Amino acid sequence: MSAIASDICADFLVEVGEILDQLGEQMVALEHAPTDRECLNAVFRGFHTIKGGAGFLDFTPMVAICHAVEDRLNAARTGAAPLDAQAFDGAQQSLDLLVDMLRSVSAGLEPSPAPEPLLAALRAGSSAPAPMATPAASAIAAFAAGGDGIDDLDFEALLDSLHGAGGVPGEVPAATAPAPAPSPAATPAPSTAVAKGGNAAPAENAEVTVRVDVRRLDAMVNLVGELVLARNRLKTIRPRLRDDDLDRAVGSLDAATSRLQSAVMTARMQPVGRVFARFPKLARDVARQLSKNVDLEVIGAETELDRNLVEALADPLVHLVRNAIDHGIEMPDARRRAGKPELGRVRLSAQQEGDHVAIEVRDDGNGIDPERVRRKAIDKGLIDAEAAARLSAEECLQLIFLPGFSTRDQVSDLSGRGVGMDVVQSRIRELSGFVQIHSEPGVGSRFAIRVPLTLAILPTLLVEIGDDVYALPLVRVVEVLAYQPGNTLWIDGQQVLDLRQEPLPLLDLREWLGLEAGSMAETTCVVLQSGEQRFCLIVDRVRGREEVVIKALPPTLRGLPGYAGASLVGDGRMTLILDVDALLRTGLRESSQNSRSQLK
Repeated sequence: MSAIASDICADFLVEVGEILDQLGEQMVALEHAPTDRECLNAVFRGFHTIKGGAGFLDFTPMVAICHAVEDRLNAARTGAAPLDAQAFDGAQQSLDLLVDMLRSVSAGLEPSPAPEPLLAALRAGSSAPAPMATPAASAIAAFAAGGDGIDDLDFEALLDSLHGAGGVPGEVPAATAPAPAPSPAATPAPSTAVAKGGNAAPAENAEVTVRVDVRRLDAMVNLVGELVLARNRLKTIRPRLRDDDLDRAVGSLDAATSRLQSAVMTARMQPVGRVFARFPKLARDVARQLSKNVDLEVIGAETELDRNLVEALADPLVHLVRNAIDHGIEMPDARRRAGKPELGRVRLSAQQEGDHVAIEVRDDGNGIDPERVRRKAIDKGLIDAEAAARLSAEECLQLIFLPGFSTRDQVSDLSGRGVGMDVVQSRIRELSGFVQIHSEPGVGSRFAIRVPLTLAILPTLLVEIGDDVYALPLVRVVEVLAYQPGNTLWIDGQQVLDLRQEPLPLLDLREWLGLEAGSMAETTCVVLQSGEQRFCLIVDRVRGREEVVIKALPPTLRGLPGYAGASLVGDGRMTLILDVDALLRTGLRESSQNSRSQLK
């Protein structure tokens, strides 16, 4: 029985976590439209489902808080007590408590009871008298009229009136005993169709799914990665063998491997809506804390990503959404003076672009003043005045990602410590992505994130230095062009390449690696993107595009800047995957030091 109970509890944790994410979004929608019965039913159903599962597992504090919110929502459903600001605040506070209780259960701890004043306030709001306005009465009236207007919740209320309603475990009513609550395994989380329409989709149209341990999926991904390496190896040696039968066999293996790789990756895909669902509630809570009026628009929640990326994006997006409201959106009176509507707008969007996903956080606030950012960075000692003076407006915006940077003079609960944006950039870099800032003072800001669809297999551009092969993440490659040493310029001690009247810093990978200069008169230049800045990397040759399986770095290279991982390429050799951001940062520093030493 203990194994069964453990499985049920594990299912409960997963399902209730999903329901709480949905409830956060649904509660914000209900607050904007308090008379929307379908939305009210969806919220009611969510709390009811949590109460049923918690009751089955005897998590009494969770049952108590759900029961109190259920009573308050039911009073609104019957018309006895319409929802007001106090009711919404209480329901949102209850959601926060349920999240904390779920974490306690997940950690094997007993959840703490809800504060009695909150329970009392919810009960007081649901105790307004209304003759014949009980759920059973409305259900009986609908049933007597022919049953056309009765929904699932009304039917459940009708059954409660006939057989007795269940209550909080440990509280046995005088006339009836509580009916056993349904198992969470048998009580599905409300689907999108139920949340929006109030009626479940027909069973024959329901998607057939099976829950699989993610570790099994990860093992399958690793095996597919090994198969991809073997495929690449065969494709490399195939031209040397010149055998038609082998050529056809390798071609068939290539096609089958690609299909298997796509199928396994699809199995690990999850919609980013799993992360986006928590942000309407976050935006509402932050806006109320700051006394601002903010509307959050979510677009592209159905866009799919590798589940590991979906989970890893949660913290960076929390920082960006919170900063958009805290730093970006002005106070209502300031917006009125600027000729803007009092209601500030923040938009969170996602869309797939090839083998990458673009995510944006945009606001219509006061924007970011690059000169103010420049002054703050100098005042905090994050950059010297001489270096800051050479920065363009776009480069100044990148200073907000420096550790310790903040435009706030006072530390608050939300900002001022200078760690949020540093966390954003560091986390996005760990995901082999990058973040760009676009801002116009007085108009608003846009933070654009690009991450690969998956981290298991990475599309790269292979380049060669002598007999060694290096891999550059393809998402960072802008273009490839021929390079002749005579076409370079020197600006402020930095060698640059004039590319269509745009001077780009020039780094030589041979020089960065500490190797002697090559003897070739003409080499190849790869234009790379690092944040808002582009730069040119000189290599001996470009080998071409290849998907590589990312492996951990050898122990001797761990911690060295400029290296993001390792892999095997088609000819069996090990290749190092270069970290583009660290490559630019360390390359420019070495170039600056070399130029200073030459001047001395």
